[in-house]
Amino acid sequence: MRFSHFLIALICSISGIPELAAEVPRISLITCHAGPEIYELCGHSGIHVQYPESGIDYVVNYGLFDFESPNFVYRFVKGETDYMVGAHSYQAFIDSYRRQGRKVEEQHLALAPDQAERLVIFLEENLKPENRVYRYNYVLDNCATRCIDIIEKAIGDTITFDPGSAEGTEGWSFRDEMRHYHRNYPWYQFGIDLALGSGIDHRITIREKSFAPEMMARLFAHAAITDSTGTLTPLVSGTDVIYNGAEYPAIKDPTPWYLSPASVCWVIFLIIAGISIRNIRNRHQGRMTDTVLFSLFGLAGCLIFFLVVVSEHYATSPNWLIVWLNPLCFCGAIFPWIRKNGNIPEYYHILNFVALFLLLALWRLTGQGFNWAFLPLILSDMMRSATYIYIKRTCSKIKNIA
Repeated sequence: MRFSHFLIALICSISGIPELAAEVPRISLITCHAGPEIYELCGHSGIHVQYPESGIDYVVNYGLFDFESPNFVYRFVKGETDYMVGAHSYQAFIDSYRRQGRKVEEQHLALAPDQAERLVIFLEENLKPENRVYRYNYVLDNCATRCIDIIEKAIGDTITFDPGSAEGTEGWSFRDEMRHYHRNYPWYQFGIDLALGSGIDHRITIREKSFAPEMMARLFAHAAITDSTGTLTPLVSGTDVIYNGAEYPAIKDPTPWYLSPASVCWVIFLIIAGISIRNIRNRHQGRMTDTVLFSLFGLAGCLIFFLVVVSEHYATSPNWLIVWLNPLCFCGAIFPWIRKNGNIPEYYHILNFVALFLLLALWRLTGQGFNWAFLPLILSDMMRSATYIYIKRTCSKIKNIA
């Protein structure tokens, strides 16, 4: 028995599946449509390997991760996102999505026998303990892109995608595609827009759009490969709906319009504007307001600074929001409580106001996508700096006159 067959036999024996006989495998792509959890919004992909005569039937899944691994949360934030590949019995894999009520489709790949055999060999190589862990990347190296890579490796050529299959996505960037799949989860997208910089805002190719499993299934439906005669032939010979569940997820906790990021942030702006007007009339700096607001900005700034400077995550740097959110924001929270600080606070607020004004004025030149919920927050920041400068200078003039 070939070593690769032995490895599959071992995997299948663990799963309670009969041992492999010498036959050509049938290969297909399994696409599980989106679920309600935020990490399920783009769907999930797996490669289905079946030996009908032998009864061997399993799915190779590149989307496994271990929450129990040491320092998982810190390492994930830092960008050390180690995922794993694993093999599951086909029925167990499908049942897990059926229980969630998620639609599952299967696209049968029209591979030649030698191509199907090579694909199985490559899958087995990935499944070896020393190879099964890989550094996950949300848009460049995930459960979907790994499937494409290994299929192309097996056929010895690149998959040809039909531009018409991506109709409606012309000019999309990675961020645009994320927003499409996250459209019902505005706070999740707000966090992504906060954390990820301009690296996800360039125009992407049709192939790059396949980082989302649901999009990949859509592109595969009209994709082609080169056969032995050099002719383009369809990659998919047929599609089956394994479980006709929900194609789009039911939102777990729908966000009403008045609790959307934009609504909440504009309310914050109105509150800050009201406080600032009162402070100007009373010639009172409003220390508590500045302490709370600039402390929150400073905390967010520490996260942005970490992602830009320390994290290994893709596209967290450059992030032009660091001009607005950075650890120096704590200065605005601390200065009001220091009595003898001279003109340093005023210089800080002048610099802060000018920097934020230039950030808004020149934002289009950065090439970075902008979440409009940021605008009222940036304006609130500018308003507090302007309020400080105005009161400081007004009080100084009064003292000079006196």
